[in-house]
Amino acid sequence: MQDILKRYWWIIAAVLMLIVVAFSLLEPPPPKHVTMAAGAQGGAYMATSEKYHALLADDKVTLEVLETNGSVDNLQKLLAGEADIAILQTGIASEAHADELYSLGAVYFEPLWVFHRVGLEVRDLRDLEGAAIAVGAEGSGARALSDLVLAENGLNAQNASLVSEGGRNAADALLSGQVDAALLVAGPEASWVKDLVANPSIELYSMQRALAYARRYPYLKDVVLPDGALDLSADLPSEDVSLIAPSAQIVVHKDLHPAIHAVLLDAMNESHGGGSLLTAPKTFPNPVLTDLPLSSEAKRYYERGPSFLRRYFSFAMANFLDRAWVLLIPLATLLVPIVRAGPPLYRWRIRRRIYVWYRDLRQLEEEGRSATSIKDRHRVRADLARLQEETGKVLVPDSYTDDLYRLRAHIRFVAELLDKLGEEDAAARI
Repeated sequence: MQDILKRYWWIIAAVLMLIVVAFSLLEPPPPKHVTMAAGAQGGAYMATSEKYHALLADDKVTLEVLETNGSVDNLQKLLAGEADIAILQTGIASEAHADELYSLGAVYFEPLWVFHRVGLEVRDLRDLEGAAIAVGAEGSGARALSDLVLAENGLNAQNASLVSEGGRNAADALLSGQVDAALLVAGPEASWVKDLVANPSIELYSMQRALAYARRYPYLKDVVLPDGALDLSADLPSEDVSLIAPSAQIVVHKDLHPAIHAVLLDAMNESHGGGSLLTAPKTFPNPVLTDLPLSSEAKRYYERGPSFLRRYFSFAMANFLDRAWVLLIPLATLLVPIVRAGPPLYRWRIRRRIYVWYRDLRQLEEEGRSATSIKDRHRVRADLARLQEETGKVLVPDSYTDDLYRLRAHIRFVAELLDKLGEEDAAARI
């Protein structure tokens, strides 16, 4: 190894410099810290974000989770650059947002639950006129969907009392009699859903016109909560319940590095691929139930799954190789001739140490042949002796010593030639 380094250090240095320059031209690596707008503490959005936080940590990516008021607030944070990623309820973003945002796909249904007090007869939502209704917190997706559904049924703040409470607070308000009905958006796993369904004083409304809502608004889906899905032994609910449901989708800003898209898609698949009370396994993540365009990375993921590199390498290594491969062909094109030129150039450099002396040797031979006095010839002879001494100090690898000794033999030949000329001149003068 030492011999190789000694011989080819300059080739190695040139190759390393070329590699450094090449990789300096790579696109920037993905960030190690990203921010996700989630939702309120205790909600499904926050729980989902915390799962992603743990999964991304395995890939050495820090996910900072922001507590927010819900989908509307999340959208604002994305557009303002305060978050890189967010969970959005479908129907919140508009076509105008497609210039700045990508969807990575839907991850679960978020049904709209309509609960009301027993005794309040509700054949359809128009029967809630004049009632006190909890419609979700300001800035939440629940509030946006509640406003839409109520408006479709002719209800507003003028003919009903709309209370800005959502989630557990809305459920508690309904149980305590502070409101007559509550429109809530959450997954069936939310604890208060089962509490309300199990309470004999509260009734869950089955959306009789669910299909009509789904036809009118493509981001809504008509779903069925099966008889006994919440509790088979208690038979909760006691019959199939029709619901309408938007989807929760993972949305990213277009400036977010594509490698983060890939690691998020892995987290989405691991977290939501197992199915739920409303869906069969492998329903989510879903590329169709969205209202924003998919990123190119997401499209590729849904078509072919994780990339080959992501299957067999860590996130950091897979990303490095993915960025580096575009330079491999031009880099190899440059490296091959450089490496192939190494041995010939090395031979030239070593032999040059030897052959450079031949110029001096030829000059001394010419001076010796043309010398007209003993003094001049002696001077040339002394120069040849110094030349012989100096060439004896030249260091070359063992494989090149034959060239060195050939040079020294030629010096000796010229010296003997001049000595012979000197003897012939001396003889001529006698």
